[in-house]
Amino acid sequence: MKASLFLSLTLLILSGCSATWSGIKEDTHSLSDWTKKQVNESATYVQEKTK
Repeated sequence: MKASLFLSLTLLILSGCSATWSGIKEDTHSLSDWTKKQVNESATYVQEKTK
């Protein structure tokens, strides 16, 4: 009985962790794209102002 309860809880936790991990990867990818865009816009602005 304890083993099946432990197994059920473990599977529940692991399934939640995989969903969380997917969300983390998606958020990180979105953040890196946003950061690249901001850096490129800033560099373009500085380049325009220094010409």
